[in-house]
Amino acid sequence: MFYLGKNQLTDKTQLSSQANHEDWANRFELLAKSSKYPALKAFYQAGVAAASTPISDVPMVALDFETTGLDSNRDSIVSIGLVDMTLTRIRCADARHWIVKPETKLHHRSVVVHGITHSAVADAPDFSTVVDELLFRLQGKIVIVHHSPIERGFLNVALKRLIHEGIEFPVIDTMALEARFSRKINHSLWRSLMGRQKTSIRLTDSRTRYHLPYYRQHNALTDALACAELLQAQCATHLMPDTPLNTIWS
Repeated sequence: MFYLGKNQLTDKTQLSSQANHEDWANRFELLAKSSKYPALKAFYQAGVAAASTPISDVPMVALDFETTGLDSNRDSIVSIGLVDMTLTRIRCADARHWIVKPETKLHHRSVVVHGITHSAVADAPDFSTVVDELLFRLQGKIVIVHHSPIERGFLNVALKRLIHEGIEFPVIDTMALEARFSRKINHSLWRSLMGRQKTSIRLTDSRTRYHLPYYRQHNALTDALACAELLQAQCATHLMPDTPLNTIWS
């Protein structure tokens, strides 16, 4: 997972439109009718949990990308991590990790962050060779991410480049949840008056508040696992198992 400032996020129109779909089940039905690419059509046809579904009943998959930069229109995906999960179980045995050949230049700055070098991607498969399995692995599940504009934005643009169709899907964003749980209005006001910075909601810092172990950052599979564990901790601490899905997804 590769962060910089929030102002550097891209594809905001697409992301904004996604956030307005509370009834994702109906949205998926419409998209299934219009989609042309078989794996994407199958993804939509698999449907999605109803908005009122208790979060304890929802199948999920934690997703993380490492990228060549932060601009989804100029940069591209270089690795993908997937971990299937529920609120009570993380299925590490079924996890998947791909390094793919980026469609855009691998910058020195991103190499420093995630450690994926030119030699590592020289013989890596193209994104086109893994996209069908990726879409299959996402079918019927709620995607869990930490900072949704990266995964939503980059997957949307990658599919537009490859199949000339974008993608829409609901997410539970553990960064957004942590902002809700850790940055209470009165707490933020008090810290502001005291001249202190806002509470960090980066993945590692968020995990520390729940006494989760430290993992080395910026490996897509490790970050997906870290995100999965964080969601479990957030829900156990702040929510009830029967909390409706639509109170935490977007």
